Amino acid sequence: MTGKLIVIEGLDGSGKATQTKLLCQRLVDMSYEVLPLSFPNYKEPWSLFVKMYLNAEFGDKPEDVNPYAASSFYAVDRFASFNKNWKYYYTSGKIILCDRYTTSNAVYQLSKFKKKQWESYINWLCDYEYKKLGLPEPDLTFYLDVPLNISQNLMLRRYQGRENKKDLHEKSIKFLKSSKEAASFSAKLLGWKFVNCCNDQGELRTTQSINQEIFDKILNVICSKKETYEQKI
Repeated sequence: MTGKLIVIEGLDGSGKATQTKLLCQRLVDMSYEVLPLSFPNYKEPWSLFVKMYLNAEFGDKPEDVNPYAASSFYAVDRFASFNKNWKYYYTSGKIILCDRYTTSNAVYQLSKFKKKQWESYINWLCDYEYKKLGLPEPDLTFYLDVPLNISQNLMLRRYQGRENKKDLHEKSIKFLKSSKEAASFSAKLLGWKFVNCCNDQGELRTTQSINQEIFDKILNVICSKKETYEQKI
């Protein structure tokens, strides 16, 4: 028996942590057993190389570290976390709700390649993390699409206007633009649920409306065949 692995993905400042927290609470309120996770797990020792990379200890630009090496930094963090912290929970049939996962490599590290290499890297990544490392594949992945100018403003608000708080990825607008394009490619290739976080006027939708869109899709997956959506809610 395995649980359900649900991933909330998006660029920095897209609202992943907020949505993960709200979704977790709503599912718990409905008596589901849910374990929320966030990657990278900076509190654990196995995230050391991720922290060194984002702190620019291997180079001043994201491109200074080749994508296979950087992908491995993040993959090791997930591998250790799975085997030490949540494997039993997942294999016991519970719901795992992740703020980022393998999917982040398919956004940030993919963008370092030439476009003609994108699909090849995605194939390598899925084989590497899901087959060779044995990490579970997501049942659902949501990509929160937010325009860069809006996500940058939200990020600055989080850091109280201090640009020096940004990590290696967050500092490079050029890199983030490329990553946003890579995310759209990955979403289509891997079947992610694309969530447009702005309305037709280009304004940011309310947190509640975005949450409801995601929540409805989650319930359609986790409700058993004998249990209709209406019965569960």
